[in-house]
Parts: sequence; C-alpha cells; structure tokens
Amino acid sequence: MPEIIIVKNEDEAGELYAQRVADLIKANPKTVLGLATGSSPLAAYQHLAKKVEDEHIDVSQVRGFALDEYAGLDPQHPQSYSSTITRTVVEPLGLDPDLVHVPNGNLDTIKDAGREYDEAIEAAGGVDLQILGIGTDGHIGFNEPGSSLASGTRIKTLAEQTRIDNARFFDGDINQVPTHCITQGIGTILKARQLVLLAFGANKAEAIEETCEGGISAFCPASALQLHPHATVIIDEAAASRLRHKDYYKYAFAHKPAWQGI
Repeated sequence: MPEIIIVKNEDEAGELYAQRVADLIKANPKTVLGLATGSSPLAAYQHLAKKVEDEHIDVSQVRGFALDEYAGLDPQHPQSYSSTITRTVVEPLGLDPDLVHVPNGNLDTIKDAGREYDEAIEAAGGVDLQILGIGTDGHIGFNEPGSSLASGTRIKTLAEQTRIDNARFFDGDINQVPTHCITQGIGTILKARQLVLLAFGANKAEAIEETCEGGISAFCPASALQLHPHATVIIDEAAASRLRHKDYYKYAFAHKPAWQGI
C-alpha cells in the first residue's frame, strides 16, 4: 500500500513535496515531472518555486507532462489546463514552456491524441515523479469510477459530480464545464517512478479511506496506488479522519530514517 504521511496543513505537505522534487532536479537536471491542476497541488508548487529561487536550482532542462485537459476548450481559456499549468507551474518555477506538455484537447485530432501523448512520455524517458489530487469519488486525473486500471491516455466523459466540483472554476456555472476531457489513464499514471497524492479536508476522507485501506477497484480509481512500488499519500488530519490505522501511519513516519526521504 502507499506510504501515508499525515501533516498539519497544506504548507507542511507542500514542503515535503518541494524538498523531494528539489533533490530529484539536483541529481538529474532533466527530471520529468508529472503535473496536476486543481487546488490540492497549489501549495506544493508554491513551496517548490520558493525553493528553486532560494537555492538557485537550475530548472532550464526540467520537463513536464500534465495529467489531463478539457476536450474542446480553447487552450487560451483561463480555465484550460494548458493555461492553468502555465500560470501555476511554468511561470512561478521558471520552466521552459517548450518542455512542458499538456494533452491535446482539440476535437479535430483527439482521436490520436492519447496514443501520441503516451508515446511522448515514453520518448522523454518516463515521468520521475507524478503529483496527484483526488476527487471526492476517488478519481485521479479524469479517470472516473469504472475506469480501467490498465488504461492509457484517452478521451473520457466527465461524471456529473466532477463537473459540479469543477464548476467553481467556471463562475459556479456547470453549463460552462466541458462534458469531455482527455486524460492520462491509470496505466499511464502507474508507469511514473514515484506517485505523490495530496488531499486535504474532510470531504476527501471517504475517498482516502477507500484508496488506502479499501480493496483495489476500478470504482475507486485511486486505489490503484496500492499496486505501485513507490506511492506516497500526504494528507491532513481531516482527510485522514476515517483511516483505521492512522496512529500507526503517524508512528511509522515519526520513526522513519531521515535518509529515506519520501
């Protein structure tokens, strides 16, 4: 199962992520990062940007691949994931925008876009560390409940709950939220060398319980993290509130050798 780290808040989680990524980049200037959008990773990106600046880390060769994109939404739209990644990751970290990729949601070419995206990730040598958020229904990326655990990047129909959850980014109007997306599949995500999932708040507690202590099931796509050899789940007390063994997870992390990191 994943390593579970219970923290006080998003800032503490962000610092853990930032230190791990900084160490990766120092060891390999061509590190390939898997990037996610949504609210959960924001503090992590902010801490990483500060660390890059404070420690003068060279990120000129760092490459990135976003998890997903809305289908049929203009990439210049402020809520497209292309725009969001640029705004929250590329610009604050000072990454080369030509080295950061987002799935192509153009409806005219989307039939082949998933295969092409997976081929591009493979050509880059694979993702070194993939950051993930989680939906209230257990989805990661846009892999809704019922998604194949072996799936590659492909077009998907968004669940109504996902569109409701994301309406806050579209002036609260669900009618502005696209009905389809292109997303890395579970199989694609599991190929990353490390996965770091962040979740905060009581509304994520049920999904975290099913992800970490439930059975592996396509109906909780994030439960596939149990199959990964290096998956880390970083959550706050509220998100951890339904875990049966949370005291042990705290004990294990408190006694973890410092050299292991996360």
